[in-house]
Amino acid sequence: MLDLTKIPAPAYVIDEALLRKNLRLIRSVEERAGVKIILAFKAFATWKMFPIITEYIRGCTASSPWEARLAAEEMGCKAHTFSPAYTEKDFPEIMACSSHITFNSLAQFERFYPAVSSYPEKISCGLRINPEYSEVATDLYNPAAPGSRLGVAADAFGKDLPQGVEGLHFHTLCESSSFALENTLRHVEAKFGRLLSQAKWLNMGGGHLISRADYDVEHLIRLLLNFRKKYPNLEIILEPGAAFVWQTGVLVASVVDIVENKGIKTAILDISFTCHAPDCLEMPYKPAVRGAYREPVSGKPTYRFGGNSCLSGDYLDEWSFDKTLKTGDKIVFEDMIHYTIVKTTMFNGIPHPALCLLRENGVLEVFREFGYEDYKNKVS
Repeated sequence: MLDLTKIPAPAYVIDEALLRKNLRLIRSVEERAGVKIILAFKAFATWKMFPIITEYIRGCTASSPWEARLAAEEMGCKAHTFSPAYTEKDFPEIMACSSHITFNSLAQFERFYPAVSSYPEKISCGLRINPEYSEVATDLYNPAAPGSRLGVAADAFGKDLPQGVEGLHFHTLCESSSFALENTLRHVEAKFGRLLSQAKWLNMGGGHLISRADYDVEHLIRLLLNFRKKYPNLEIILEPGAAFVWQTGVLVASVVDIVENKGIKTAILDISFTCHAPDCLEMPYKPAVRGAYREPVSGKPTYRFGGNSCLSGDYLDEWSFDKTLKTGDKIVFEDMIHYTIVKTTMFNGIPHPALCLLRENGVLEVFREFGYEDYKNKVS
């Protein structure tokens, strides 16, 4: 049970018991389906949690030299790395920290494959493909939208995979179901079936929200088993991010002030949505707030929540409460671990929330707090 009096708000608080619950489920899917599931750092890279995560899952996916280096230093493994574009400056570190490198274009592969082929350690090369199909509704998160810069379309390939390419990689999902994956695989097979039989591995990317309560895990396992039977030559890899930490923690804030304009009351908080929960504005989506009604209720105290940056759009509409809010009240935003900690900024010099772990025995560990020097070093 989270004791709000002990939280150094603002703070992200990860619940160890809930994290382990997700990890047990993900490991079960990996074992039953005979696939490899790895953690996507782009959604969650809080390396203090890696000792817990690696009890269940080994492996991760990186999108930059720093993520790949983090894999080597803190997870003790080499990364499956994909980037829209590699550079000569970064590529030596990418090779040193990667077991697999996926290229976004044929030109990038041709440019860097000579370095990979002469590298003293084995690195498996792949190409990202674009099946030109996605069920993601928000264009900002849709990598298969018309004109997308991500992935090679089918008409760019000949009959065979380029020499040196061992794998294919698609990523078209975002917090999606197993049925969206099933539909995607039909398009992948229709466009790239001839190449699948030549490859050694297929990375099905992220966006598989396995740990969501309504996700059909049994359907996913059947789907993957059937696909493996059809393509016994392929190692199947999934790289979800949000699924690892879905519903595992909260962002705790405090009410600093309450202002009113044209009948709209705004509770100003000691967090910023643009700095600390940017997906709320980008997606956009409205998080659940503990003890609040997610939609306004007539006759009940109702508030916007305003961030403490100077950006005019740094607010979210509107929640109702049974009681009037007052300065000092704690506000708990549910499910605020994925795509938050990794995306925080110090815009306006606003401090990061502390990072905390609620242990299974109920003890709260504050493992990182941020100060002025963090901001100063960032902008220097």
